[in-house]
Amino acid sequence: MNNFEEYCTQFVQSVGNREGAISPAVINSASFAYGTPEIGEGIFDGSVKKPLYSRVGNPTTAKLESILAEMDGGVGAIATSSGMAATTLATMSLLACGNEIISIGGLFGGTYALFNETLRRFGITTHFFDVEELENIKSTINENTKIIFLESVGNPNMRLPNIKAIATIANKAGIVLMVDNTITPLSISPLKLGADIVVYSTTKIITGNASALGGCAVFRAINDGDDKFKTDRYAEVHPFIKKVGKMALVPNAKKRVMRDFGMSANAHASYQTMLGLETLPLRMDRIVKSVETIAKELDRNGLNINHPCLKSHPHHTLYTTEFKNGCGTLLTIDMQTKEKAFAFLNKTKLAIITANIGDSRTLALHMASTIYSDFDDETKDFLGITDGLIRISIGLENPQDIISDFLQAAQ
Repeated sequence: MNNFEEYCTQFVQSVGNREGAISPAVINSASFAYGTPEIGEGIFDGSVKKPLYSRVGNPTTAKLESILAEMDGGVGAIATSSGMAATTLATMSLLACGNEIISIGGLFGGTYALFNETLRRFGITTHFFDVEELENIKSTINENTKIIFLESVGNPNMRLPNIKAIATIANKAGIVLMVDNTITPLSISPLKLGADIVVYSTTKIITGNASALGGCAVFRAINDGDDKFKTDRYAEVHPFIKKVGKMALVPNAKKRVMRDFGMSANAHASYQTMLGLETLPLRMDRIVKSVETIAKELDRNGLNINHPCLKSHPHHTLYTTEFKNGCGTLLTIDMQTKEKAFAFLNKTKLAIITANIGDSRTLALHMASTIYSDFDDETKDFLGITDGLIRISIGLENPQDIISDFLQAAQ
């Protein structure tokens, strides 16, 4: 049984109800009546498990959160209004002025801007490293380091981190490891590899059809014995550990960020995300196979393809050993110049030009003129953004149709 097949039963059984309405209920209410002041008091102090207010939790969203937490082996999850909201929630729940982040590998442009520009304005410093700079990562950790952050697959540079090795560094130093697993749900299980928090843009492959904006952060349980969150470095979590034990990271994030920043998930979007989850294993299985087929055939035909399934890729061995269920929907084509990239995009008949990824349809985007257009040359070079780079997100179309279309578009 492959990793995708394992989830087919779990998701459809978890999303659907066995009594009454089979489809999940969409609770479109911003607020909830408590009935009595005693119940209201209990809801606010956590002793009564009923909805408080949709800014901090909605019953429809709660069902989605329980499924995503189970998917990753977490103790709990918080769904948010977008993927960037999930990253912001997870990081800001632990950070304060003067703290530092170590960010590893290629980064989605929005995440890079959050770390390098927005958080810097609030006195938080981020150090950026390539996935292979393990010794530099070790030497950069200091008393102010709170988070090591990485993407499971560099978007869009397609470089692969050795998550186990980085988790060993983080855990030995007592530092939180946070993994953006947006393009590899089911393929990679970061909490099992030693991560502490996993974030997703559920807008992407989890929903899979461009219908619902959303995100989610999944948290591991606090250990009964020694735990990095019990050290002075994470003193802000201690009151929640004392109160709720293993669940502490969830109320810490809700009260320190969700309550005050208000990046709440929309109930209808949570419902649509659950519908996407029902078919996620089937879509992931097909797409990761298609990606390999397409990457290898385009490479054989002389296109400059970047994907770890190719033997020429520097992380091909890691791909074959640690990414046996693929590395998501992405590959890139470097057409060398902006003009050639634009010509390719204008000639393709299948790829939809958009900034999204992980859709049921094949998507494409010229990176340098869009998401990374306001980045300086040094940053573009670090993130692997060249003048002719096109990011491709492979969809559910027949892979041979995509190959034929791309070959004609490249002529």
